[in-house]
Amino acid sequence: MTATFTLAHLSDPHLPPMPAPRLSELMGKRALGYLNWTRNRHKYHRRDVLDALAADLKTQAPDHIAVTGDLVNLALSAEFAPAARWLQSIGRPEQVTAIPGNHDAYVRATSHCFDQIFADYLRGDAATANARFPSLRRRGPLALISLSSALPTPPFFATGTLGRGQLAALASLLDQLSAEPLFRVLLVHHPLRSDSYIKRLTDAAGLRAILRRHGVQLILHGHDHIHSTIWIDGPDGKIPAIGVPSASALPHGRHPAAAYNLFSIAREGNGWRCEQIVRGMNETLHVVELNRTRLI
Repeated sequence: MTATFTLAHLSDPHLPPMPAPRLSELMGKRALGYLNWTRNRHKYHRRDVLDALAADLKTQAPDHIAVTGDLVNLALSAEFAPAARWLQSIGRPEQVTAIPGNHDAYVRATSHCFDQIFADYLRGDAATANARFPSLRRRGPLALISLSSALPTPPFFATGTLGRGQLAALASLLDQLSAEPLFRVLLVHHPLRSDSYIKRLTDAAGLRAILRRHGVQLILHGHDHIHSTIWIDGPDGKIPAIGVPSASALPHGRHPAAAYNLFSIAREGNGWRCEQIVRGMNETLHVVELNRTRLI
């Protein structure tokens, strides 16, 4: 077995505290989101929780970190600079790959901000001006393939869409990578299956069809704020698709406390070995190992 590469995955930090919005910013969907934040969400998205999780992550010294979106809450102009400082504290752009979530593109007026401010964390190794997603980053034995499902949606909707162009480009990229001995990791904010009409990835069926033909070894997502493992059909068997709780959350309702995943990946014979280690908050708000599972 070759040397192990460790990939960390966290998601949905919804960086607290949220700065006070200007009255002019509280129109339409943002007004509803702000009401939800002040009544509910501020109680369980906590900066001390996020900082404790990030501190534990640093002690694990992963080779690379993937952050699958929702760094901010209402995409207020004042939210992006603190989120950028937080991401910089996690690691340099060459050490961290970040993609946007639906809250990062909450409204049309600021839907461009994430891409501009976090450009160094989004950019692929050979990025072009005309085609940024999917982006490809090679790190050790990994090919990290980033998608963007983030776009502004109407009030009460948190859906995502990839679009035909991005899906076609993904199929072409996976075809190009098929001849290389790489462990392919797909990063997308929305899960590939959802029971919620208003939170789903609208073209998930198209993405699953591409993965049936071309395959990857691992899919990482956020959005649902829960521990999740589903299995997607690939050309050579099932592909694990792993979701993770919000990185800043206290336990509430069906949502568990903040957690992140570590994936230990190594070449084994003609295939791969991948072990998942879950680290998260326990009932005393200390970060501990919660579970360990071999995926592949």
